[in-house]
Amino acid sequence: MSGLLASIPSPSQGVWYLGPFPVRAYALAILAGIVVAVLISQRRWVARGGDKDTVLEVIFWAVPFGIVGGRIYHVISSPDAYFGPGGHPWRAFAVWEGGLGIWGAIALGGLGAWIGCRRQGVLLPPFADALAPALLVAQAIGRLGNWFNQELFGGPTTLPWGLQIDDAHLPPGFASGTLFHPTFLYEIVWNLAMAGVLVILDRRLRLGHGRVFALYVVLYCTGRLWVEMLRIDTAHHFFGMRLNVWTALLVGLGALVAFLVVGRLHPGRETTVLREDPPAQLEENPAEQQV
Repeated sequence: MSGLLASIPSPSQGVWYLGPFPVRAYALAILAGIVVAVLISQRRWVARGGDKDTVLEVIFWAVPFGIVGGRIYHVISSPDAYFGPGGHPWRAFAVWEGGLGIWGAIALGGLGAWIGCRRQGVLLPPFADALAPALLVAQAIGRLGNWFNQELFGGPTTLPWGLQIDDAHLPPGFASGTLFHPTFLYEIVWNLAMAGVLVILDRRLRLGHGRVFALYVVLYCTGRLWVEMLRIDTAHHFFGMRLNVWTALLVGLGALVAFLVVGRLHPGRETTVLREDPPAQLEENPAEQQV
């Protein structure tokens, strides 16, 4: 094995220029993930009885909210680069440089999806269930941006798939030529595998009422726990563990409880993805109410 794969090289650059305009690999990875997620979600949403175009309408709300939420979480959890000694507060708005926290992205992205679903007259839980595996695939693709940026890697390793890091990106105290755990690759493999698990379980168990999404959160948090423990980038610690470890643990447990509780209250799958007509609309057609 070691003879076939001595190490994983890092890309020589992560930014290209079209004249004066920079094209960043990180942004391309995020965009590619969004496109793939839309295509997968459309297929799953139609299979649930929804309209294909509804996905684009909801994503129109969810993506901007998710980017803002992800950036807010990143800045709050890593404030020193922006507000610490030598930091630059304006860089908090430089999303194109990298730095999106998935926890904030899910929280505000969920709010955006709720707004989009209400505007389209569809239920959020089945839409979230259709979206869940696509999110894992999108997150896997997005991790390629960390590879190009040479960031968020793990500790030193002698494994044959160790990651090469250029001297300019080496953390303090590490010698040139040190190999590191490619946590971006670990998370890619985990996310893609768990996306497959979600699809299989959804087909066999006919999960509904948001249970696929809850299971997505559980599976993602499980993988994020062990991946996060390998990372050596600067992070705030509480009781000896990184903030993201605590977040993954608490969010994952909360999602597991939701999965079990909803399963007891609403076994099976929804019979419709549409919201009920509001009372105001029903009152406009009294004759229809008497039928």
